[in-house]
Amino acid sequence: MTEPHRPSNRPRPTSAEPKQDQRPVSKVPATKEAEPLSPALDKTFKIGLVLKGLDGILEVIGGILLLFLTPTAIQHLVRVLTAHELSEDPHDLIARYLLHTTAHLHHGTTLFGAIYLLSHGIAKIVLVALVLRDKLWAYPWLIGLLLAFIAYQLYQITAVHFSVGLTLLTVFDAILVWLTWREYRAKRAHQRGARSPVAVSSAGSRRP
Repeated sequence: MTEPHRPSNRPRPTSAEPKQDQRPVSKVPATKEAEPLSPALDKTFKIGLVLKGLDGILEVIGGILLLFLTPTAIQHLVRVLTAHELSEDPHDLIARYLLHTTAHLHHGTTLFGAIYLLSHGIAKIVLVALVLRDKLWAYPWLIGLLLAFIAYQLYQITAVHFSVGLTLLTVFDAILVWLTWREYRAKRAHQRGARSPVAVSSAGSRRP
C-alpha cells in the first residue's frame, strides 16, 4: 500500500525581483551662500557709490580746468574764492592750504595733475555706473581701483603728511570696498543658483 503524497516543506522559488541599488549616497555638504546685504547696508552701498561717482565728476572738472588754465589764472581764481573766507577767519586751514598749494604751481605740475584727475575721475565714473547697472564683472575692477587709492592714501598719510581729511576718505573707501565685496559675492551666488536648475534640466533631458 502506497503512502499518501506529502507536501514538501522546501520553500518554493520566488520570481527574481530586481535588486535596488543600495549603495550609500554620499552627502555633499552644502556650502553657505553669501547672504545679500540688508536693506540698510544696501542703501548705504548705493549712497557710497553715488558719492564716489560725484567725486569722479569733480575730479574730471578739476582736470579739465588744469588743462586749460595757466598756473597764474589758477592762483588768481583760488585767491578770489578764498578771499571771503579768509576775511572772516584768517587762519582757515582749507583756504590757507589751497593758497599754499597753488602758489607752487607750474606747467609741469598742472599737466600731471590734469592727467591724474582725468584718469582717476573717468575710471570712477565708468565703474560706478557699471556697478549701479549690476554688471557683475565690474565689481572686482571697482574693488581693485579702490584698493589702489587706499594704498596711495595710506602712503601719503604715513610717509608724506598726515591729513584728517585724507584719513576719513581712506576709511570711507575701505568701507565701500567691504560693501562692494559682499554685494559681489551675493550676486555671484544668486547667479550661479539661477543657472544650476537650467543645467540639471538640460542634463536630464539628454538621458535615454
